[in-house]
Amino acid sequence: MDFNVEILIRLVLASFLGGFIGLEREVHGRPAGFRTHLLVSLGSCLFVASSLEFYRLYGNFSGSGPVGVDPARIAAQVVAGIGFLGAGAIIREGASIRGLTTAACLWIAAAIGLACGVGLYMVSVAVTSISLATLLLLKKVEGALKRDKYSTIKVWSDDLEGQMDRIKVVLDGCRLELVDVGMEKDVDTSKMYFEFEVRFSSGDLACRVVDDVASVTGVRRVRLE
Repeated sequence: MDFNVEILIRLVLASFLGGFIGLEREVHGRPAGFRTHLLVSLGSCLFVASSLEFYRLYGNFSGSGPVGVDPARIAAQVVAGIGFLGAGAIIREGASIRGLTTAACLWIAAAIGLACGVGLYMVSVAVTSISLATLLLLKKVEGALKRDKYSTIKVWSDDLEGQMDRIKVVLDGCRLELVDVGMEKDVDTSKMYFEFEVRFSSGDLACRVVDDVASVTGVRRVRLE
């Protein structure tokens, strides 16, 4: 088989496999979806295929000296560089972080592209299958697990004696475990601001947190994040 045709097959396979993983992310409305994963896998494949071609053309195979080209160097830079795309997919929302799975998918798509670039076809297909099974099937398993969740409760209140303790009593009644507490007092306006970071088990919330905290005397505004 002609070498150029072999490279073309590798590029097409990398595009398809990376696209399959991206399709799952696209369906779930993630910012890095079908096209992003396809291009990451395709680009990674091209990088490593080009590196191998450089090695074939310029490597010193005479045995008279060390090989002049390291075919693994470009692949190593792809692994490092994909971290920038992964970081862009991670979003912090209050006490929670989103996008870690998408960042991992981009990393896997790059690895699949690299594997296709060196001709590891069956390995690439196997990794794609395992990745898709993980994304589609294990999500249901995760949904059935009882896990800890974290939220931030922001409270604006009048400056009243013992106000923090009263709010804590309400949170304890809701089975919320306090992780961290912040407080700010405005002396000029006699107002207070509280920020409670709480932890609770999924399905174990025993009250309507916002309504119960809002019912505390002096509380003017409540936000749950």
